[in-house]
Amino acid sequence: MIRIFRIAVPVVSFMGVAAPSMAAMLSYSGSLSGPNESPPNSSPGIGTAQVDYDDAAHTLRVQVTFSGLEGVTTSAHIHGPTATAGTGTASVITTTPTFAGFPVSVSSGTYDHTLDLTQASSWNASYLTANGGTPAGAEAAFAAALAEGKTYLNIHSSLYGSGEIRGFLVPEPATLVLAVIGGLSLFRRRQTCRRMTPERRPPAVRCLFFS
Repeated sequence: MIRIFRIAVPVVSFMGVAAPSMAAMLSYSGSLSGPNESPPNSSPGIGTAQVDYDDAAHTLRVQVTFSGLEGVTTSAHIHGPTATAGTGTASVITTTPTFAGFPVSVSSGTYDHTLDLTQASSWNASYLTANGGTPAGAEAAFAAALAEGKTYLNIHSSLYGSGEIRGFLVPEPATLVLAVIGGLSLFRRRQTCRRMTPERRPPAVRCLFFS
């Protein structure tokens, strides 16, 4: 017997942990380096990235700081989804040929820009096509990949065309807390629903049963 629960809080997962999509702001960060590339390289470059995904406003704020690159920057993107969380390579998800306004021809710099995810221009055209051909479809697929730890931010350079430094995006502590709260909330609702007979079940709690 499979029970499907129609409740007010949709759920996404991060490595098996339920997260409420009602939490409008979800933050992820990554540590960028050459050894994090695939295959790894010996670049002394380092960097940090933070992305803040607002699933109510449908925006993605991208903040990056980097320094010490051996080459000079040519582009930067978010890639995904990889087959396995935290490893592997994947195609570009975000704007091509690079993030709008990302500093190029430099070995160090900072970046802070917010993408409007309702715009087709915020997505790689091939990613958009592969996910229903709409920004909404692309956003849903991206949110799932992000929550599953299967996306990474990659900075490409003149010496490392496939990427000089990169880092997988993992949830900030506050986002993990929201995931745990969402999981507990869903568990409590599920248990309550199981104890209720249809006659006693409030209209706000609807349980649909399929065999």
